[in-house]
This record gives sequence, structure tokens and C-alpha cells, in this order.
Amino acid sequence: MVEKLKNDMIEAMKAKDKERLTVIRMVKAAMDLEHIDRKKEINDDLLIDVVNKQIKMRRDSIAEFTKANREDLIAKTESELAILMTYLPKQLTKEEVLEVIDSIFAEIKPTSQKDMGKIMKEANQQLKGKTDMKEVSEIIKAKLN
Repeated sequence: MVEKLKNDMIEAMKAKDKERLTVIRMVKAAMDLEHIDRKKEINDDLLIDVVNKQIKMRRDSIAEFTKANREDLIAKTESELAILMTYLPKQLTKEEVLEVIDSIFAEIKPTSQKDMGKIMKEANQQLKGKTDMKEVSEIIKAKLN
């Protein structure tokens, strides 16, 4: 996936696709920053982490732009979000996510809300990058209650 990012950057330069190029450069810069600051190896896991952070930032921005009634910024941010989504693995459906969570519950057999950490750790390993972890957390909280 890191190679795909590099190839897409070259294609965007050749096609003079400024918006796509800007988003790709932001992702690459964030990856380089993580590599330097946290001594993390540049690989697909790092790419997924960085893209997930960028997506979360964009979603938060869209919520704020909606409150401010800024349709122009919402449209721009949504197009950036669409570009970022291409660098994540295939996203799971809600049913598939529920199946994974059910299997984790069967494996861990939680007894109280205190087991949330164990469940989230396992869910993070199995679902990271494949779905919105905020939704996963909400589903798990609901199941524990």
C-alpha cells in the first residue's frame, strides 16, 4: 500500500491533480513525521494508522463546518475524505463487524464493564483499518450493558 501511495503521487503530479496530490503529500508527510518522531518503520500498518488519523480529523472538521453552515468547506473536506478512503483496506459491513465482535465476546466471555479494555485490545487487532473504531467501541459498550 505504501508503494501504491508513491505511485499515486507520481500519477497525480503527471495529471496535475492538485487536490489529490495535496492529500497524498499530507499523508506522506504525516508518515515521515511518525517515522522520525516515534522511530516507527514505514509500512502498511503505519500508513493505515496515519490515514485513520487523517480521516478522523476530516470527519471532525465536517461536523464543525456543518455547525457553521459552510457548504463549500464541507464539499472540499468530503472529497479529501474520499481520497483518503482509497488507502484503507476494504471496509467491513456492519454485519461483518458484529460477527467479529460476537466472536471476541465468545472468546473472552466478559463479565462486566471492566473487561472493556481486553475486548477493545482484541477488536483493535482484528478490525483496525477495516472499520471505524469509534463505532466498534460504541457497539461493545452497548453489548456490555
